[in-house]
Amino acid sequence: MLTETERKTLLRIARRTIEEYVREGKRPAFEVTEPALREKRGVFVTLHKGGRLRGCIGRIMPGDELYKAVSLMAIESATADPRFSPVRAEELNEIEIEISVLTVPTRIKGIDEIELGRDGVIIKRGMGQGVFLPQVAREVGWSKEEFLSHLARDKAGLEADAWKDKDTEIFTFQAEVFSEHKKA
Repeated sequence: MLTETERKTLLRIARRTIEEYVREGKRPAFEVTEPALREKRGVFVTLHKGGRLRGCIGRIMPGDELYKAVSLMAIESATADPRFSPVRAEELNEIEIEISVLTVPTRIKGIDEIELGRDGVIIKRGMGQGVFLPQVAREVGWSKEEFLSHLARDKAGLEADAWKDKDTEIFTFQAEVFSEHKKA
């Protein structure tokens, strides 16, 4: 678990990165000494505007130090989510930032191991792969079967019941989620 100070630091990094990148096309450099923020972790940065999704991109597997990954994913969420046009400078004051710091995914044997709201889920078969963050289950109110069907069809590009196939791999992970709105 991150401390409140570490959470605030990551939110400040994400905010400053988005603002400088959108306004000036540059990614700022940061000096971070906290050991927890220098660990390699998977992370998603989610942007909301007026309570609605405005961008969400992340990396499931650890690659960069956490603070660097937050900066990179902040830019990607603001400019490269294919579902949305890039964030414009005049929108910046309306954007709310949410960060999800992930645990390393673990393959599960059956869907009874999934706890909706606690677990993020990855479904994978062949070239098809999709992921839902843990908070998706709370936001949409689907049953576990509906959740998995939407994940397979809408995110992984597979048939809706692909999660039942023995050749389909299912992984779970957890996320520590915090945002500017929740005064992290």
